[in-house]
Amino acid sequence: MTITNILLTLIVIVAGFFAVFYYIKKRKNAEVENPINIDDKTYTLDVMKEFVKRRLDEITKVNLYDIGLSEEELKRRKNKKYELKKALKGCTYGDVNDKKYVKELIYDLLSTEYGVDETNISRAIPFDTPSLLTAQDKFDILIYAYKKDYGYEALTQLINRYNLADLKYVEGDAKPSYVIMPKEIEDIYEKENIKLSFSDKLSIVVQRIYQHYKGYSTIDEIRDMNIDGVSGGVSGLPESFLSQVAQTASGDYLNQVAEHKVPRACDSIWIFFQGKSIRLAFLSFGTEAELKRVCQNIYKYNNPGQLSDTNGYKINEMKDGSRVVVVRPSFSETWAFFVRKFDVKRATLEQLVRDPGKEDVIKLLKFLVKGARITAITGEQGSGKTTLLMGMIENIYETMNIRVQETAFELHLRKIYPTRNILTFRETDTISGQEGLDVQKKTDGSVNIIGEVATDPVASWMIQAAQVASKFTLFTHHAKTFPNLVTALRNSMLRTGVFTDEKTAEEQVVQVLNFDVHQVKDFRGKRYIQRITECIPVENKNEYTFDHRNEKSMEGKYDKFFDNATRYFEKSTDKQLYTYRNIMEYIDGEYVITNPITKENIIEMRNNMDETDVEEFDKFIEEHWGNMMQPVSASLSEEKEEPKKRGRKAKEV
Repeated sequence: MTITNILLTLIVIVAGFFAVFYYIKKRKNAEVENPINIDDKTYTLDVMKEFVKRRLDEITKVNLYDIGLSEEELKRRKNKKYELKKALKGCTYGDVNDKKYVKELIYDLLSTEYGVDETNISRAIPFDTPSLLTAQDKFDILIYAYKKDYGYEALTQLINRYNLADLKYVEGDAKPSYVIMPKEIEDIYEKENIKLSFSDKLSIVVQRIYQHYKGYSTIDEIRDMNIDGVSGGVSGLPESFLSQVAQTASGDYLNQVAEHKVPRACDSIWIFFQGKSIRLAFLSFGTEAELKRVCQNIYKYNNPGQLSDTNGYKINEMKDGSRVVVVRPSFSETWAFFVRKFDVKRATLEQLVRDPGKEDVIKLLKFLVKGARITAITGEQGSGKTTLLMGMIENIYETMNIRVQETAFELHLRKIYPTRNILTFRETDTISGQEGLDVQKKTDGSVNIIGEVATDPVASWMIQAAQVASKFTLFTHHAKTFPNLVTALRNSMLRTGVFTDEKTAEEQVVQVLNFDVHQVKDFRGKRYIQRITECIPVENKNEYTFDHRNEKSMEGKYDKFFDNATRYFEKSTDKQLYTYRNIMEYIDGEYVITNPITKENIIEMRNNMDETDVEEFDKFIEEHWGNMMQPVSASLSEEKEEPKKRGRKAKEV
């Protein structure tokens, strides 16, 4: 072999070695971003968001086996990659821990790789020039500062401190409304005079990038707060209306629409705060596409199925237990969502009932539950029915097994009572509420709780189950008055075909239903129990006579016969099956105990209580209704003596 061939061979080997070395180095440094070309837009939120998306995509998709890592390093990097993938998925479901993890990673990427520092961070949000800050920027800064001190009570503290939940007149509106205007946020920002470090500024920028990348846009931080709920897309002009407006509206109005002075659907953000629906006029999703993105992501926990034009709504829960309802065109006129939060830590009767006379109301509610009375909790949407139900459940005896049926998981009783025998069922696309309730019959439940009697089959089964399937039942309903409740349940029985006669169906309802607790939310958002009503079935007494036998003439016999016939037709056509009376009423801001509970219900309640509760119940009755206990005690004594009498007679025989 010549020297030339040897040299060529060496050159090829060396070149191959360098090629392999370069390839391995390139793959190993796959997570290092190419040098950033810096220009005027480099440090804007949009450009940084694209960088973050690209880098996180690279980290999650890199093939670790091609990099040539040691076994220990490979294992560590695989765990990190898996953890990031899991967090990126979990944060879209409302998991605050996954959200925190992703935000910390974004923080590191921006500070170490992207080169964000004290001098260029103001290009993203002009922290150093307050006049250039938008109302949303100022709100983000306020929430960040308050969150450092108050955690998830930040929004509540801000609203209460500056009375933002008060009724107010807005320019152009003839009537007052609950709304928080941009000017109010700007005034609060000036008063607070918040000083931010570089770390604080970068954290606010990270939150802004995160909420448009993996979060829920401008409601992302609001959704995490301890409020009653948040909704979007429920006011303003939908996109589909704009073309119609363009054909009929005047030039001035069209200019206002074009300049976004007229609210659009994507400008619609409302919170449900202490019973009040408050519009956040200073916040906006910006575009219809952003509102649509939030609606398409916010309901995805546990894969509930696809929201499509054919299936235009979804009811689901989020990872933190919040209930979420999402609707879309063509089922609704625009994309919209509703998130309801239930604070299980606060759902005790002592915290829910606060007006004067509360002690008696709390005792009465506890006695209804311990006395195993079938009780309806009625009221309009948002009046606090579900929360009150959660507070009443606390007083069910530990020995009783609880079975719950809901449309979406809201009560979360096992979080509050992890040691109790509780199982909850819910409706799915393939299992109806009726089927779920049928399954409950076979699960050894003592107490049947129905989150909401919203459909005819569930109402019908609830009446049947209350008769035979469980010891007692608690349920919520949207009826406004007690007669409305009876009528609604009766009609459900008729529509499902269980009964064909109105009177028979109504008779079944009133024989089952014992009490109705009615919740009210007034126009100022105050929630209270308006009344507790007892249902009293009317006994069907036989009022017919046999006087015709004493009549001598045929004419007299006919008169007596027609008297009986008249009574028959009165009973058939205008038969009163029940009466009702209020045991407690809310009068002039105070709870007042009014009419006594009937003897029949008192006897049944005492039979279901333990000895300690029977003593307290007897004291409660004597305190409010005097000597009612004497006839009740006499009745109980007679009931106990009756078997003994029969036994003595049997011995004598």
